[in-house]
Amino acid sequence: MTIDKSQIRNASTVIVLRDRLDNPQILMGQRGAKAVFMPNKFVFPGGAVDVGDADVPLAGGLPDLCANRLAEDADPVLAHAIAVAAIRELWEETGLILGQRGIWETPPPDWESFAATGHVPHASALQFTFRALTPPGRPRRFDARFFLVDANDISSDLDNFDAASDELSHLQWVPLSEARSFDMPFITEVVLAEVEARAKDLRPPQSVPFFKNNDEESLFLRLRGRPMEG
Repeated sequence: MTIDKSQIRNASTVIVLRDRLDNPQILMGQRGAKAVFMPNKFVFPGGAVDVGDADVPLAGGLPDLCANRLAEDADPVLAHAIAVAAIRELWEETGLILGQRGIWETPPPDWESFAATGHVPHASALQFTFRALTPPGRPRRFDARFFLVDANDISSDLDNFDAASDELSHLQWVPLSEARSFDMPFITEVVLAEVEARAKDLRPPQSVPFFKNNDEESLFLRLRGRPMEG
């Protein structure tokens, strides 16, 4: 049996890491009790890539190393939309801005509130850190890319969540050492281990773990990127 890719949505998740060198903390929130996917679980901000994300301009793109890793075992054209989705989901679910000062004359409707802050989206601070494909048999399946971003690269008040939607509740900065005490999905625990290992390393990872679940088997791979052209 092969994967029905029409049932799998690309998704982006953002792990914001604060005070990483002294007292590392990560931003998490709780999904609603009536959510179809992972109800009541504490998760990182994130969600599915929208069709319109491919057309949203970025003031700065992903680091080349990260874009190269994203292109492995995937359509390289997706990298832009995945980065845009990460910035959009972070804004929608937390009210935090990953962008730079600038005027956006005609933003799409779902970006109007972001543009009203006087910022344009900027992806250079995103570090591709993990990828996971939801196992078969779940009510929804996602091909999720996890990005690590240093809180110093956020352009808004780190403690102001007033602009957040109600998709995540109990938004809070969780000490990395205490995060495992929260009720979270298995894959979030796996990603946490990678974050803990990389907390004090400011560089993008040279290879990215990929937890690949298909109908035949589960594989734990390392994405090292396609050979660079030219």
